[in-house]
Amino acid sequence: MLKYFMIGAIGGAVTGIPIGPVNIAVIDTAYRHHLKRAIAVALGGALADMLYALIGILWFGPLVKTRPHIPPILYAFSGVALIIYGIMILRSRPVGPRSDDDDSGSKAYFWSGLALGFALIIFNPSTLLAWVVFFGTWMADVGKMNGVSAAVGIGAGSFLWFAFVAVLASRGKRFLQAKAMLLNRIIGLFLLGFGVYSIGKAAHYWLS
Repeated sequence: MLKYFMIGAIGGAVTGIPIGPVNIAVIDTAYRHHLKRAIAVALGGALADMLYALIGILWFGPLVKTRPHIPPILYAFSGVALIIYGIMILRSRPVGPRSDDDDSGSKAYFWSGLALGFALIIFNPSTLLAWVVFFGTWMADVGKMNGVSAAVGIGAGSFLWFAFVAVLASRGKRFLQAKAMLLNRIIGLFLLGFGVYSIGKAAHYWLS
Protein backbone atom coordinates (compact mmCIF):
# COMPACT_ATOMS: atom_id res chain seq x y z
CA MET A 1 0.00 0.00 0.00
CA LEU A 2 2.84 2.39 0.82
CA LYS A 3 4.27 1.83 -2.66
CA TYR A 4 1.02 2.92 -4.30
CA PHE A 5 0.66 5.86 -1.90
CA MET A 6 4.10 7.12 -2.93
CA ILE A 7 3.32 6.59 -6.62
CA GLY A 8 0.12 8.57 -6.16
CA ALA A 9 1.87 11.34 -4.20
CA ILE A 10 4.48 11.78 -6.92
CA GLY A 11 1.77 11.73 -9.58
CA GLY A 12 -0.34 14.28 -7.70
CA ALA A 13 2.59 16.67 -7.31
CA VAL A 14 3.89 16.30 -10.88
CA THR A 15 0.49 16.71 -12.53
CA GLY A 16 -0.08 19.86 -10.46
CA ILE A 17 3.03 21.57 -11.81
CA PRO A 18 1.58 22.73 -15.17
CA ILE A 19 -0.39 25.96 -14.75
CA GLY A 20 -4.03 25.02 -14.23
CA PRO A 21 -7.19 26.51 -12.68
CA VAL A 22 -6.29 25.64 -9.08
CA ASN A 23 -2.72 26.96 -9.40
CA ILE A 24 -4.14 30.20 -10.81
CA ALA A 25 -6.78 30.47 -8.07
CA VAL A 26 -4.16 29.84 -5.37
CA ILE A 27 -1.94 32.62 -6.74
CA ASP A 28 -4.89 35.01 -7.05
CA THR A 29 -6.14 34.20 -3.53
CA ALA A 30 -2.69 34.55 -1.94
CA TYR A 31 -2.45 38.02 -3.49
CA ARG A 32 -5.98 39.27 -2.80
CA HIS A 33 -6.58 37.70 0.60
CA HIS A 34 -4.61 35.72 3.18
CA LEU A 35 -2.10 32.92 2.84
CA LYS A 36 -4.49 30.92 5.04
CA ARG A 37 -7.23 31.21 2.45
CA ALA A 38 -4.82 30.30 -0.34
CA ILE A 39 -3.89 27.17 1.64
CA ALA A 40 -7.61 26.45 1.97
CA VAL A 41 -7.99 26.71 -1.82
CA ALA A 42 -5.04 24.33 -2.15
CA LEU A 43 -6.66 21.88 0.27
CA GLY A 44 -10.01 22.05 -1.52
CA GLY A 45 -8.36 21.36 -4.87
CA ALA A 46 -6.36 18.46 -3.40
CA LEU A 47 -9.46 16.89 -1.82
CA ALA A 48 -11.30 17.08 -5.14
CA ASP A 49 -8.26 15.65 -6.94
CA MET A 50 -8.27 12.74 -4.49
CA LEU A 51 -12.01 12.18 -4.99
CA TYR A 52 -11.75 12.22 -8.78
CA ALA A 53 -8.68 9.97 -8.70
CA LEU A 54 -10.57 7.51 -6.50
CA ILE A 55 -13.55 7.53 -8.86
CA GLY A 56 -11.28 7.24 -11.90
CA ILE A 57 -9.25 4.33 -10.54
CA LEU A 58 -12.10 2.30 -9.02
CA TRP A 59 -15.06 3.00 -11.28
CA PHE A 60 -14.88 5.55 -14.09
CA GLY A 61 -12.02 4.04 -16.10
CA PRO A 62 -13.94 0.88 -17.07
CA LEU A 63 -17.12 2.93 -17.64
CA VAL A 64 -15.48 5.27 -20.18
CA LYS A 65 -14.25 2.30 -22.19
CA THR A 66 -17.84 1.12 -22.74
CA ARG A 67 -19.43 4.59 -23.13
CA PRO A 68 -17.29 6.79 -25.43
CA HIS A 69 -19.93 9.55 -25.51
CA ILE A 70 -19.17 10.56 -21.90
CA PRO A 71 -15.77 12.35 -22.35
CA PRO A 72 -17.03 15.06 -24.76
CA ILE A 73 -19.90 15.91 -22.41
CA LEU A 74 -17.46 16.36 -19.50
CA TYR A 75 -15.06 18.43 -21.60
CA ALA A 76 -17.89 20.72 -22.74
CA PHE A 77 -19.12 21.18 -19.16
CA SER A 78 -15.57 21.96 -18.00
CA GLY A 79 -15.11 24.50 -20.79
CA VAL A 80 -18.24 26.45 -19.93
CA ALA A 81 -17.38 26.54 -16.19
CA LEU A 82 -13.82 27.74 -16.83
CA ILE A 83 -14.90 30.41 -19.32
CA ILE A 84 -17.43 31.81 -16.82
CA TYR A 85 -14.79 31.94 -14.07
CA GLY A 86 -12.29 33.55 -16.46
CA ILE A 87 -14.77 36.27 -17.42
CA MET A 88 -15.44 36.96 -13.73
CA ILE A 89 -11.70 37.44 -13.12
CA LEU A 90 -11.29 39.69 -16.16
CA ARG A 91 -14.21 41.88 -15.07
CA SER A 92 -12.99 42.22 -11.48
CA ARG A 93 -10.96 45.25 -10.43
CA PRO A 94 -7.48 44.69 -9.04
CA VAL A 95 -7.25 45.24 -5.30
CA GLY A 96 -4.32 45.84 -3.00
CA PRO A 97 -2.96 42.77 -1.26
CA ARG A 98 -3.94 42.11 2.34
CA SER A 99 -1.26 41.53 4.93
CA ASP A 100 -0.97 38.02 6.30
CA ASP A 101 -0.47 39.64 9.69
CA ASP A 102 -4.01 40.98 9.46
CA ASP A 103 -6.05 37.95 10.48
CA SER A 104 -9.41 39.74 10.51
CA GLY A 105 -11.88 37.56 8.66
CA SER A 106 -9.33 34.88 7.78
CA LYS A 107 -11.34 32.13 9.48
CA ALA A 108 -14.43 33.14 7.56
CA TYR A 109 -12.41 33.04 4.35
CA PHE A 110 -11.11 29.53 5.04
CA TRP A 111 -14.28 27.63 4.20
CA SER A 112 -15.07 29.74 1.15
CA GLY A 113 -11.50 29.19 -0.02
CA LEU A 114 -11.84 25.44 0.52
CA ALA A 115 -15.10 25.48 -1.44
CA LEU A 116 -13.48 27.44 -4.28
CA GLY A 117 -10.59 24.99 -4.65
CA PHE A 118 -12.96 22.02 -4.47
CA ALA A 119 -15.36 23.54 -7.00
CA LEU A 120 -12.60 24.34 -9.50
CA ILE A 121 -11.83 20.63 -9.73
CA ILE A 122 -15.35 19.24 -9.34
CA PHE A 123 -16.76 21.57 -12.00
CA ASN A 124 -13.83 20.71 -14.23
CA PRO A 125 -14.56 17.00 -14.80
CA SER A 126 -11.91 16.79 -17.49
CA THR A 127 -9.70 16.30 -14.41
CA LEU A 128 -11.51 13.01 -13.91
CA LEU A 129 -10.59 12.00 -17.45
CA ALA A 130 -6.97 12.97 -16.77
CA TRP A 131 -6.82 10.65 -13.77
CA VAL A 132 -8.42 7.90 -15.85
CA VAL A 133 -5.69 8.36 -18.45
CA PHE A 134 -2.80 8.61 -15.94
CA PHE A 135 -3.88 6.01 -13.40
CA GLY A 136 -7.23 4.40 -14.20
CA THR A 137 -5.99 2.06 -16.93
CA TRP A 138 -2.83 0.60 -15.43
CA MET A 139 -4.21 0.51 -11.88
CA ALA A 140 -7.34 -1.38 -12.87
CA ASP A 141 -5.95 -4.67 -11.49
CA VAL A 142 -4.00 -3.56 -8.41
CA GLY A 143 -6.85 -4.18 -5.98
CA LYS A 144 -9.24 -1.86 -4.19
CA MET A 145 -7.05 -1.03 -1.18
CA ASN A 146 -4.01 -0.24 -3.33
CA GLY A 147 -6.23 1.92 -5.55
CA VAL A 148 -7.52 3.82 -2.51
CA SER A 149 -3.95 4.24 -1.24
CA ALA A 150 -2.89 5.68 -4.60
CA ALA A 151 -5.84 8.11 -4.60
CA VAL A 152 -4.97 9.32 -1.07
CA GLY A 153 -1.38 9.78 -2.23
CA ILE A 154 -2.59 11.83 -5.18
CA GLY A 155 -4.48 14.11 -2.81
CA ALA A 156 -1.42 14.51 -0.58
CA GLY A 157 0.90 15.25 -3.51
CA SER A 158 -1.53 17.74 -5.01
CA PHE A 159 -1.89 19.56 -1.70
CA LEU A 160 1.87 19.81 -1.17
CA TRP A 161 2.34 21.34 -4.61
CA PHE A 162 -0.60 23.77 -4.37
CA ALA A 163 0.49 24.84 -0.86
CA PHE A 164 4.02 25.45 -2.15
CA VAL A 165 2.57 27.69 -4.89
CA ALA A 166 0.51 29.54 -2.25
CA VAL A 167 3.59 30.28 -0.13
CA LEU A 168 5.56 31.51 -3.14
CA ALA A 169 2.70 33.76 -4.27
CA SER A 170 2.21 35.17 -0.76
CA ARG A 171 5.89 36.05 -0.47
CA GLY A 172 5.79 37.76 -3.84
CA LYS A 173 2.95 40.16 -2.98
CA ARG A 174 5.02 43.31 -3.43
CA PHE A 175 5.98 42.28 -6.94
CA LEU A 176 2.42 41.21 -7.76
CA GLN A 177 1.01 44.52 -6.45
CA ALA A 178 2.93 46.41 -9.14
CA LYS A 179 1.55 44.04 -11.76
CA ALA A 180 -2.02 43.81 -10.43
CA MET A 181 -3.86 44.68 -13.66
CA LEU A 182 -1.56 42.48 -15.73
CA LEU A 183 -2.04 39.63 -13.22
CA ASN A 184 -5.82 39.91 -13.55
CA ARG A 185 -5.60 39.74 -17.31
CA ILE A 186 -3.19 36.81 -17.33
CA ILE A 187 -5.29 34.81 -14.86
CA GLY A 188 -8.52 35.55 -16.72
CA LEU A 189 -7.03 34.75 -20.12
CA PHE A 190 -5.48 31.52 -18.86
CA LEU A 191 -8.88 30.38 -17.59
CA LEU A 192 -10.58 31.40 -20.83
CA GLY A 193 -7.89 29.50 -22.73
CA PHE A 194 -8.46 26.36 -20.70
CA GLY A 195 -12.19 26.69 -21.27
CA VAL A 196 -11.88 27.11 -25.02
CA TYR A 197 -9.43 24.18 -25.13
CA SER A 198 -11.92 21.94 -23.27
CA ILE A 199 -14.77 22.91 -25.58
CA GLY A 200 -12.46 22.31 -28.56
CA LYS A 201 -11.73 18.79 -27.28
CA ALA A 202 -15.45 18.16 -26.91
CA ALA A 203 -16.06 19.39 -30.48
CA HIS A 204 -13.24 17.15 -31.72
CA TYR A 205 -14.91 14.13 -30.13
CA TRP A 206 -18.28 14.96 -31.67
CA LEU A 207 -16.96 15.80 -35.16
CA SER A 208 -14.48 12.96 -35.51
